[in-house]
Amino acid sequence: MVAGSPEGAGVGRTPFLTVAEVAERMRVSKMTVYRLLHSGRLPAVRFGRSFRVQPAAVDELIESARYEAG
Repeated sequence: MVAGSPEGAGVGRTPFLTVAEVAERMRVSKMTVYRLLHSGRLPAVRFGRSFRVQPAAVDELIESARYEAG
């Protein structure tokens, strides 16, 4: 396998994050993550009563919330 090849893409990266993992990654409370989910600002997949979020969705939300001072 060659480094950077599609075969190695995503290795070591979880396809979904839990609400607790998203909260930890964003350094906010779980309630804040639930608010983002229920408002539709953070897309998620629901498995039973649990929500799972793709890491790319968290990255996009963080990127869209960037604020440039000045």
